[in-house]
Amino acid sequence: MPIVAQSTETTDWVSRFADEVIEESERRASGAAKSVATAPVVVVASGLSPSGPIHLGNLREVMTPHLVADEIRRRGYTVRHLISWDDYDRYRKVPAGVPGVDDSWAEHIGKPLTSVPAPKGSAYPNWAEHFKAAMVKALAELGVEYDGISQTEQYTSGVYREQVLFAMKHRGDIDAILDQYRTKKTPAKKQQGQKPVDEAELEAAEGSGAAAEDDGSSGSAGYFPYKPYCGRCEKDLTTVTAYDDDTTELSYTCTACGHFETVRLSEFNRGKLVWKVDWPMRWAYEGVVFEPSGVDHSSPGSSFQVGGQIVGIFGGKQPIGPMYAFVGISGMAKMSSSKGGVPTPADALQIMEPQLLRWLYARRRPNQSFKIAFDQEIQRLYDEWDKLAAKVADGAVLPADAAAYARAVGTAAGDLPRTPRPMPYRTLASVADITAGAEDQTLRILSELDPENPLTSLDEVRPRLDKAETWINTQVPAEERTVVRDEPDTDLLKSLDDQGRESLRLLLEGLDSNWSLDGLTHLVYGVPKVQAGFSADATPKELPPEIKVAQRTFFALLYHLLVGRDTGPRLPTLLLAVGQDRVRKLLGA
Repeated sequence: MPIVAQSTETTDWVSRFADEVIEESERRASGAAKSVATAPVVVVASGLSPSGPIHLGNLREVMTPHLVADEIRRRGYTVRHLISWDDYDRYRKVPAGVPGVDDSWAEHIGKPLTSVPAPKGSAYPNWAEHFKAAMVKALAELGVEYDGISQTEQYTSGVYREQVLFAMKHRGDIDAILDQYRTKKTPAKKQQGQKPVDEAELEAAEGSGAAAEDDGSSGSAGYFPYKPYCGRCEKDLTTVTAYDDDTTELSYTCTACGHFETVRLSEFNRGKLVWKVDWPMRWAYEGVVFEPSGVDHSSPGSSFQVGGQIVGIFGGKQPIGPMYAFVGISGMAKMSSSKGGVPTPADALQIMEPQLLRWLYARRRPNQSFKIAFDQEIQRLYDEWDKLAAKVADGAVLPADAAAYARAVGTAAGDLPRTPRPMPYRTLASVADITAGAEDQTLRILSELDPENPLTSLDEVRPRLDKAETWINTQVPAEERTVVRDEPDTDLLKSLDDQGRESLRLLLEGLDSNWSLDGLTHLVYGVPKVQAGFSADATPKELPPEIKVAQRTFFALLYHLLVGRDTGPRLPTLLLAVGQDRVRKLLGA
């Protein structure tokens, strides 16, 4: 039996995959290792195409193997997490909405991504490096340890030369496998009851190398699994017209510019294997044991299924490859890296801490879809995250939830930097909304939330405060922002009946003795109770349903008097933010 140094927690999906990967790695190494120290290096892989913004759906391609690799590292094994930057892929189309890019970029379609100019104003030398840079920074912030591999460098330096020559020599075997799937045509019409194809899901495939690429170069000379990039125009709109296995002389023509050339493939480094051959070749070359793939890869006839047969030609084995589901954005459509403006990991990390983003990927099995909130839902997600942290601290948490939390807050290398005093995100957002970023006012308000343990510096609530402030400034529409009134609404105050005036009097009388977050919460909920003849401490079970109606009416009155709307930030936070003197003025004291 192979040695599997299991962690203390084996009930979550990450641990289960780690068990499988370790066993498979040792099986491939011709027998079980006698100890963790003598076990083979475990190789997991991800692939990312910097064809445009690398979005949060693509991040699952990285986070799934990262979490598994990290669990294996925690058990003492040596792991390599490879990220193949597919920067030698062809430039397919000009993505919409990308700053600094116009229709003139269409002239570069067909070139390698590293031969396409970066958007105007970019500090990077080419298209691929421009879009790779933001992802590299985000992965560092997320604590993802990996070995990056540029496919441009691999191909142009001749690293894969023997694999290319081998594939060309065995092109008949490869063609026979591919031909099994070429005859399976996709129905032209949607069957009754079938869900319509989501174009965004199809386009999302382009971010992972799964786009509708041809199987190779087929012409009068036969099939070839290799595409040269033209020596004149650099595009891959080429057809191989002849190839000699003995001399490795290859001739091709370019349909884009008419260029014709004969080269010796044993010395030629300006081209690549087509995707359905390139991927399994890399599995064999790198010894990959684990690599997930999106829904687009996992259907019948997909590149993962076909690759499982082609990899044997190269003497390798197909990795364990769980399918991962799409990632959505709360309030938005599914993401596609072929379109500009889609949320990226860098965008998410501007409004949420790395721990929360890691948790969203860790807590769901790869085949479960989930959404990442950029709207008001982010406040609820943070509430849920903070409750989980409290349960972990108290030891009152389910094992799988504890495992997901541990994977979120740190890696085998140690914990990620965290906010020293994590106040509720919704509170920080409300304060940032009201103060418009004024640090002195922000510190005053936050220090009054808990008078017995006052905040002394905003550094105690950073970076969470900064994330909440960015969310307010970038994701909350201007019409939803909170603007405190400058002067009292005298017309509304004059129109109040006796009950309305009494409710304001009770609130104002209690401000001094309840000036804290908890105290004001008790006060604003308690005023309608007292007016109805109950104790301010009465629980919901002791109260009639009408009290909730009275509370909502009272809250709406306060919002109108303070901010001129029916709703706003939580009232206790709003009152603290406005300050006692201004509250008294606006409530007509």
